Amino acid sequence: MVEKNKIYRAAVTDYTAEGMGVARIQDIAVFVPGTAAGDQCDIRITKVTSRMAYGRAERIVVPSKHRITPECPLAGRCGGCCWQHLSYEEELRAKQKKVKDALRRLGGIEAPDVPITGAPRLTHYRNKAQYPVGLGADGRTVTGFYRSHSHEIIPAAQCPIQSETANLLAGIVRRWMDDCGVAPYDEATRKGIVRHIYVRTGEATGESHLCIIATRAKLPAQEELLRRLRDACPSLTGVVLNVNKKTDNVILGERTLTLWGEPELEDRLCGNVFRLSPHAFYQVNHEQTERLYACALEFAALTSAETALDLYCGAGTITLALAARAKRAIGVEIVPEAVENARDNAARNGVSNAEFFCADAGQAAMRFAYLGEHPDVITVDPPRKGLDADAVEAAAKLSPSRIVYVSCDPATLARDVKRFAALGYQFQKAQAFDLFPRTRHVETVVLLSKGEVDSKKIRVEFSLEDMDMSEFQDGATYTQIKEYVLEHSGLKVSNLYISQIKRKCGIEVGKNYNLPKSDDSRQPQCPPEKEEAIREAFKYFGMI
Repeated sequence: MVEKNKIYRAAVTDYTAEGMGVARIQDIAVFVPGTAAGDQCDIRITKVTSRMAYGRAERIVVPSKHRITPECPLAGRCGGCCWQHLSYEEELRAKQKKVKDALRRLGGIEAPDVPITGAPRLTHYRNKAQYPVGLGADGRTVTGFYRSHSHEIIPAAQCPIQSETANLLAGIVRRWMDDCGVAPYDEATRKGIVRHIYVRTGEATGESHLCIIATRAKLPAQEELLRRLRDACPSLTGVVLNVNKKTDNVILGERTLTLWGEPELEDRLCGNVFRLSPHAFYQVNHEQTERLYACALEFAALTSAETALDLYCGAGTITLALAARAKRAIGVEIVPEAVENARDNAARNGVSNAEFFCADAGQAAMRFAYLGEHPDVITVDPPRKGLDADAVEAAAKLSPSRIVYVSCDPATLARDVKRFAALGYQFQKAQAFDLFPRTRHVETVVLLSKGEVDSKKIRVEFSLEDMDMSEFQDGATYTQIKEYVLEHSGLKVSNLYISQIKRKCGIEVGKNYNLPKSDDSRQPQCPPEKEEAIREAFKYFGMI
């Protein structure tokens, strides 16, 4: 067994889903950040569990042929990019393998063929930046990004993957805060004003838009800030203030005030014009998004006589593209501001055959099934946690001939592909896209088509009034959390352990997992290594 703090020499052969290198020492998998497949390293063991270990590369003895000099000086410190040290060819290979491995191991697809489309730009490709704000060691305001697995801000005045406009605007706000004595919010003391700086840019329109997230509805020296912003950035079309007084990790609050100019950003995508509120989802890489959506449309293969249902539709970007080819397109989104944007975008583009509903995607699918709706094609573009098991079942109950799944997480995609397969929807093809160069993230489009379906397997009976919605709450189901922990740490955890850590984190626990009736009832307590793994899952699903 490997020993903590001891140094071992080993070769890195693969990557984890989080982008760490994998070496094997005494038949134990050791995860080492900042390494490349082919590196020969002296690895110091920093943590040991029953099934794996974590280490730090003390020295690269023989560098991999895939290793390059990082373009960013913060590589290895900032938690934003984990693969600045890899050649782009190796990065694409690793991402392609990640998707194929997930579909094979978790989705049950033998030898899946998954081509990948690389990005034309590796720098300044993001149209969205969200900078946390804090104080540096010298007492001056800093903006940047969190160190991996922490809330320590690594100052980043010039991020190479963010737009130059975003870097410019963040710098203006920083200097204004220092000059005018505007304090950044402190998570520990819960005092201060400015929490985040949020910049969006329109790749096609050239517009930029700034949202400041603060704890109050009026900023000190507000007019001075607006003057500086307008003078320095001609592309700026609007500045808004989002008020967030909560103490959780959610960036945006519910109230947004326009300080100057337009309340929303305007951009063009796939031939349509979109206006985007700060709450609306919009892919961060414009060039690659157009390729991604073109693939989704190709997989959908709609005719002018067919109906498409788009779940997780955001501001309607995919829905409006579907509407151009279909008789009718229906979009479902849970964020009210995004639904309002989607409806306005449809009207702005003269699209009369698209309609939008504000609802949870899974519940909406259940409702449509209950009403006897049968769309020809369903498209889904869920967050990283993927689809709820009930949403998969309800989507199958709608009996579309084709399902197009757009995913940002190969593991949850593969899990859902397997669920759909059990309900009669067979994997046909997949295409991966790199929308996030230098990070571990990858987008995938999958086509599922209807085969022979056993109607007994997709029988859905429910009452919307009587449904127990605890599984929809808090960001992820118990099953999803258990699957994530097993996939990423190799540990099996129980519902009891998950509920214990939920309580520690202040997360509401469903009625099936309440405390024991007797105060002196004895329960097994979650071991520390499993608690850490569960907390990592909570962070992944945005629960803490």
